[in-house]
Amino acid sequence: MGIGEQITRLQTVFESIPPTSIYWTIIVCIWVEYLFELYLCIRQRRIYFSSANKLPSPLKDHMTLETFEKARVYGIDKNNFSIVSEFYGMIVLTALLHYEGLYKGWVLTGPMLSGFGYWPATWDVEIGRSICFSILAMLFNNTVGIPLSIYSTFVLEEKHGFNNQTLGFFIKDFIKKIIVSVIITSPIVGLIVKIVQAGGQYFFVWLWVFCFVVLMFLMTIYPMLIAPLFDKYTPLKDGPLRSRIEALAARIKFPLTKLYVVEGSKRSAHSNAYLYGFFNNKRIVLYDTLIKGYVAETKGKDDKENKEKEEKPKEEEKKEEEPKKEEKGCDDEEIEAVLGHELGHWKLNHVVKNIIISQANIFVIFCLFAFFYRNSALYEAFGFPKQSDMPILLGLIIVLQFLLQIFNTAMGYLMNVLSRLFEFQADAYATELGYGKYLKTSLIKLNKDNLGFPISDSLYSAWHHSHPTLLQRLSAIDLLMEKSK
Repeated sequence: MGIGEQITRLQTVFESIPPTSIYWTIIVCIWVEYLFELYLCIRQRRIYFSSANKLPSPLKDHMTLETFEKARVYGIDKNNFSIVSEFYGMIVLTALLHYEGLYKGWVLTGPMLSGFGYWPATWDVEIGRSICFSILAMLFNNTVGIPLSIYSTFVLEEKHGFNNQTLGFFIKDFIKKIIVSVIITSPIVGLIVKIVQAGGQYFFVWLWVFCFVVLMFLMTIYPMLIAPLFDKYTPLKDGPLRSRIEALAARIKFPLTKLYVVEGSKRSAHSNAYLYGFFNNKRIVLYDTLIKGYVAETKGKDDKENKEKEEKPKEEEKKEEEPKKEEKGCDDEEIEAVLGHELGHWKLNHVVKNIIISQANIFVIFCLFAFFYRNSALYEAFGFPKQSDMPILLGLIIVLQFLLQIFNTAMGYLMNVLSRLFEFQADAYATELGYGKYLKTSLIKLNKDNLGFPISDSLYSAWHHSHPTLLQRLSAIDLLMEKSK
């Protein structure tokens, strides 16, 4: 029996499975994964409560007990929010499946497309309806997520001093995200449907090639055209920091062409840095919150002048001298060490390796989609009547999001394992460049500034964290520095 005959036989066997069995198997898998996630959250929650006043010895010279306690409370609040938000998401998803939301959403696309009134008669109606469905799904997901976003931004992050957004900025940001998403996804959805329709028996190969091209295209235009719609990017001014970064890039032959600072403080007090670009057109972006004193220097001048004008002599006399707060951000040497780590990812080809692995994964997924998507029982399990149309986009959603849920979860875990390995390797690269000391202090400062809790349950961390814990990274750097002596 040939491979083609075996595949046909397997498809026939799958088609014989009752739709109700498929439906309940998917529901059980979804809830089992949720309960496992809940179990992990409870394990981590115990760590938060059992670690009160137990500052790890490697951090005693770098972190106060007060900061440690703030991080612990922040961790508890995030853990509580995670438990509630995950339960809320499960209720919404279960209700969506129970009330046949995918099928009813598809039915709505008929009058929705007719209502537009300008869909060309020569164009495939399924493409138009698929675009309409993608818009409906996007609006639905964003609408049900609004309460969680508002609470996370204006309650949770506000409480711990990280939110810098106003309500008006939040609404403006939300609307822009919807508009940009519709503009980007609509043609992609239409072309995906067209490729499946016209691609023949091996359409999944052409679909894979198309998605790879789209990924490369978006990775190219996003930092230059899309990201600036949401945040302000300015060239890093000349000075010691810029000189250090350019010297580091030249030292390891990194083809740096642009060096930006993004105004992340307008949105949040969290900090970060990243690289982007292809071939000999590489760029580095630093969050303004990463650079010590940058936000105060660029934004605080006008406020300071206004306050000085408004101050009254009597208030000056009565005002007691307040203790100076510790300034957030990293020194120039520490930022150089952070970029040594990020450049380590480039030097060790971690980005290329991740792209290759993700593309191999996508190819496998598309092969499985080609195997399953014309199965009528699969559509019936999600509310479609017998002998009804089997929309390609809906089949893609059902197969990718629901049928391959266990596969996707396993791949997510394996990618986290690989990511943690890459982080250790990038730390090692920066340490070999001589940045071990400053990399350690920068990691500690970033952890403090972002109120990261340094202690994690081992199983929770292994499942959720794409980076090793702070203590694991510090220990590994110490070992490397000892070996190099």
